[in-house]
Amino acid sequence: MRNKSQAVLFMVIIATLAIYLSGCSTLKKAETADRLELENMDLKAKIDLMQEEYDQKLKDLEASKDDEINDFKRQISKVETEKEVEVQSLDDAMKSLERQLKTELEDYKAKLEMTERGIVVTVLDEILFDSGKAEVKQEGYSVLDKLAQVLSSEAVNLQVAVEGHTDNEPIKYSGWKSNWELSSARALAVLHYFIDNKGIAPERLSAVGYGEYKPVESNETAEGKAQNRRVEIVILPSKVEKVKKAEK
Repeated sequence: MRNKSQAVLFMVIIATLAIYLSGCSTLKKAETADRLELENMDLKAKIDLMQEEYDQKLKDLEASKDDEINDFKRQISKVETEKEVEVQSLDDAMKSLERQLKTELEDYKAKLEMTERGIVVTVLDEILFDSGKAEVKQEGYSVLDKLAQVLSSEAVNLQVAVEGHTDNEPIKYSGWKSNWELSSARALAVLHYFIDNKGIAPERLSAVGYGEYKPVESNETAEGKAQNRRVEIVILPSKVEKVKKAEK
């Protein structure tokens, strides 16, 4: 009987211990589950925050890109507007020069062209200078005055290049070292007349001498040499050139 009681007591103890251990295991699982749930919630919150930051940066980037595109469009529009104004100025200047230089053009003492460089007014040296000289003569003042009038009105915002040219006859008696010096001195004489006598802004002007190296006719004939001895006044379309570069 005693042994039977002891056996029953032992079984009760085993059962109680099993229940206790089972309870501890369940509690640990619950604690682990709670901890994992908290970690999961914390991780989700961090992910949401990162997503918000990413979305905001993306919006900022898109806004910045839109601002750059709009700024670029505004610049292009501005240049296009300036180009249109300049093209109109060139057209007005061309018409005015045709009127002003009618006599010289009809006598073939001057030539007027619209080229890729702009408006080119070619004046033969016989109108502007005596042979071997670089001082503008009286007859030349009239032509330069007409040009200056257009440069100060229709072409007031345009740049102007003065280019001197000669034939290929070597310098013998005039004292110039070469045709380079003569052509350069003549271009500068025209430039200084525009500045000193007609009030053209110096920053609009440039001068260069090409000597005999850019002939328009053959130097084999007297007529050809006469055409090569010339001064070219080029009205330059600066804004049009800028637009061409931007489009490339």
